[in-house]
Amino acid sequence: MDDPVLLSRIQFAITVGFHFLFPPISIGLAWCLVVVEWQAWRTKDPHWRDAGRLFARILALTFAVGVATGIVMEFQFGTNWAEYSKFVGDIFGAPLAAEALFAFFLESAFLGLYLFGRNKVGPGLIWFSVLMVAVGATISAFWILAANSWQQTPAGFIINETTGRAELSDFMAAVFNPSTMPRFYHTMMASLVCGSFFMAGLAGYRLRRDANNEADRKALKVAVIIGLLASIAVAFPTGHVHAQQVAATQPTKFAAIEGLYESEKGAPLVAFGLVKDDPPDLKARIDLPIEGLLSWLAFGDAEAEILGINHFREKGVGTPPLWLTFVSFHNMVILGVIFQLAMVLAMIQLIRKKLWTSRRLLLAILILVPFTLAACQFGWVAAEVGRQPWVVYPSLTLDEWTNLPAAELQAKVAEMSLLTERAASQSVTAGEVLFSITLFTAIYLALLALYLFLLFRETKHGVAPLEPGSTDASDPHGKAVSQ
Repeated sequence: MDDPVLLSRIQFAITVGFHFLFPPISIGLAWCLVVVEWQAWRTKDPHWRDAGRLFARILALTFAVGVATGIVMEFQFGTNWAEYSKFVGDIFGAPLAAEALFAFFLESAFLGLYLFGRNKVGPGLIWFSVLMVAVGATISAFWILAANSWQQTPAGFIINETTGRAELSDFMAAVFNPSTMPRFYHTMMASLVCGSFFMAGLAGYRLRRDANNEADRKALKVAVIIGLLASIAVAFPTGHVHAQQVAATQPTKFAAIEGLYESEKGAPLVAFGLVKDDPPDLKARIDLPIEGLLSWLAFGDAEAEILGINHFREKGVGTPPLWLTFVSFHNMVILGVIFQLAMVLAMIQLIRKKLWTSRRLLLAILILVPFTLAACQFGWVAAEVGRQPWVVYPSLTLDEWTNLPAAELQAKVAEMSLLTERAASQSVTAGEVLFSITLFTAIYLALLALYLFLLFRETKHGVAPLEPGSTDASDPHGKAVSQ
């Protein structure tokens, strides 16, 4: 492979993909712990406290790996994507700086208090500290998503005719561009799915060894309730609203994720199909038997026209890789349905008070934990690959995409976007990128192995019993606590 642009894209996919394994767990697990620690404070039940102690350690481990891998990701903007940094630096730097100043430090400081202050401060402050960790992680995600969403649906900027750079003209419009909030809500629900399945899977693993462990029962109960609500909300309303936003602002991506080749009024929703990129073809296509369902879901009108891939090809503008975009999106949807079914079954067993001894269901939830992360990866691939061939998507209205003549549309697309192939660094060679890919892959595999080893060691051993005569902040009177 001697294409430095392609290799740089592969490297960025590896580093971002590996990093993105950890933030969804951290965010979702932190919010689950907010509920656990609230119950520990409210009820003064030591079993709630023990559940918090165990998963606090796991949160710290996950957070540490996420931070380490995120730093590497950001360096690549300068090393591999220098032209991109020149074009968007005036805009992209602001949300990244806000993320570091207003979110990362908040999250880090209170995580330290949460981990090391347990025997030194009261249960109310312990709960407040994990709440601030969760809030900080959420704010951090917002700023990162705002920066990435600007690439998807640019707003609040002008193109400097002298330098050719995008320059910020309206900070609020850039931050709250058309895709920021839909993507933020959808990602938060996906993170809650990951965090809740993560807690449920590990608690279930321990309950399969000891079904009478009250701390694990309480953790599992919280995780199932949050997991059920989040697995529904990630599809509707947040996933639905996000899909409507894509249909209105990124029609090339929408055509690709839905496998729509020809523009159609009253378009059907494709449930399954075998996609071929070139020439474009969708074989073994199975549509849901509701006429105009896709048009209705996208625009609230069963007769609305959905632009197909061939519309954009005929106009001479770029379209994303069809197979990868279509398959990633549909795999995400299929997994989302499986998560809903799993949590419905878990809730039924919880209500029947048989969840603790449902060994097969507990094993199934544990097996689904990595698939929740896979669903996040599929969603990320659909979003980023669906944006191609642009690293900054054209800032056009749906009416312009639909009605502008081909020559005028091509000119406007070129003016209001940045092609991925033009965003890469010019001085980096293919050999250098290939070497760094090999090095990063080896390091990340070792880091993943270490993370999994430590994770299962902590899960298997649980929390150590408190020494007789020691005090724990969960005891409001500071009395000796012993297990």
